[in-house]
Amino acid sequence: MASATGVAVGLQRWSSAQSAHNVHRLGRFVVAEQQRLAARVQKEQRLEPLSLRDGSLWQVRRRPTLLKAQVEEEESAVAPENGVATRVDNGGFVEAVSAPIESESSWLPALPHVLTAAMANFMFGYHIGVMNGPLESIARELKFEGDTIMEGFVVSIFIVGAFLGSVGGGVFADKLGRRRTFQLDAIPLVLGAALSATAQSANVMILGRFLVGIGIGVNTGLVPMYISEVAPTKFRGALGSMCQIGTCVGIISALLIGLPAETDPHWWRTMLWLATIPGVALIVGMQFTAESPRWLGKMGRWDEAQNIIEKLWGKGEVDVAMEELRAANSSEGEDEDIAWSELIQAPYFKVAAIGSALFALQQFAGINGVLYFSSLTFKDAGITNGVAASAAVGVANLVGAVVALSLMDNQGRRKLLMGSYGGMAISMALLVAALGMPDNPDVAHLLSVGGTLLYVFTFALGAGPVTALIIPELCTTRLRSKTMAVSLCTHWVCNFGIGLFFLELVQRIGLQAVYTTFGVVSLLAIAFANSYIIETKGRSLEEIEMLMNGESSK
Repeated sequence: MASATGVAVGLQRWSSAQSAHNVHRLGRFVVAEQQRLAARVQKEQRLEPLSLRDGSLWQVRRRPTLLKAQVEEEESAVAPENGVATRVDNGGFVEAVSAPIESESSWLPALPHVLTAAMANFMFGYHIGVMNGPLESIARELKFEGDTIMEGFVVSIFIVGAFLGSVGGGVFADKLGRRRTFQLDAIPLVLGAALSATAQSANVMILGRFLVGIGIGVNTGLVPMYISEVAPTKFRGALGSMCQIGTCVGIISALLIGLPAETDPHWWRTMLWLATIPGVALIVGMQFTAESPRWLGKMGRWDEAQNIIEKLWGKGEVDVAMEELRAANSSEGEDEDIAWSELIQAPYFKVAAIGSALFALQQFAGINGVLYFSSLTFKDAGITNGVAASAAVGVANLVGAVVALSLMDNQGRRKLLMGSYGGMAISMALLVAALGMPDNPDVAHLLSVGGTLLYVFTFALGAGPVTALIIPELCTTRLRSKTMAVSLCTHWVCNFGIGLFFLELVQRIGLQAVYTTFGVVSLLAIAFANSYIIETKGRSLEEIEMLMNGESSK
């Protein structure tokens, strides 16, 4: 990592960096002499944002109370310690030539809190998978077999509930805190699953699915937001990948638990009863997890925020993290929320637009269409066992998510996102090629199965996890929950629209043309990420906020 060459004195516009590595997190630099002088300055003095000449960001305290001997000379150099040198000029500023040191932070203290939150994503995946296999048995027992409209409504009402939940979840998260919102949100998840399990009519089943949808809608925004706020900066990407992994494990669990449904027509009730267990576990588990230090700081509960930072991130992170939080809150205002209408105004509109665009591109790149036709693709290739086909897709999804976990804090979000969409575009090319080979079925089947698995793998590598993680990273604390709400509303609307019109498009223009469109959207997503997404790897949320408010390279 390149070291900074100095600190320009005074307020300046943030300069453009030439490399992602040129932007250092404030907490990675220690200036030995600056620490000694810090005891002599007034604690209430404000932080002033400065920019390094090479584009890195730094915040230092103005020090007008320095000893006379320390400012007599125009510029007195202090010997470097641990690769860090400081100079004090006669304006009362400390200038630093800095180098990184090792951080004390570890991922282990935050892991139990992250895993508890990820249970909500497990429920998301489980409820996606739980209706796939036994839907015919449910329709037969509840007496709407053959009614395709009712069958579609039982499935789609879930999305309607999720849309409403994504809107309301942000309000509760801001007012009650992240932990209490998790606990409150688990109530419709448990109640909805119980109603569905005991349903004796289609109407009760619809009500249960609607309640589950509300809970899922809240969680899809709350989980990545919470994880991004409690995870140490160094490991935020890897821990944030637990969202996607939780969803994958939930889908596979529903598939495995649903195996007896092939011989037992009433097994679906057991499957839905089992869905109440992680909901109850979430309520209990959140009683012992940490509240978001960002939310606590926003509410002015600084002592609690400091204790949690020390517990989850390590003592070495406390001072700098608290300075960052206080600086961010002093500019935003403690306990002050922006109105919904402000999301369409500068500077908030930019982040809201990026979030909505990312989710729209994710959906229009065709993930639901590929999954919809995956069973038919495998069947045409001679794999008639639906469970085997679903298992293959589920494993590809899970493997991609695990690989993303290992790469997220290494390669960075932006590279993973662009590489993911690149792989999805290649996958679509394989599927289009397979559809154009009616006279060569063996090659066509190989390309179609390979293209499907490659698509699911590359989606799980970036387009899935990065989209959910990077949006809360780009937002300020005041803006985060509302931006996630708007972005997820876009997600659910696009999801519903594709589910509604996908088959109609296939009938009108053909599957080959639809897949070609999905490939083009994937290429557009690469261009969008290249133009509008900054790299968030290794940067605190407060530093990312500074970058979004200024001029910065990727």
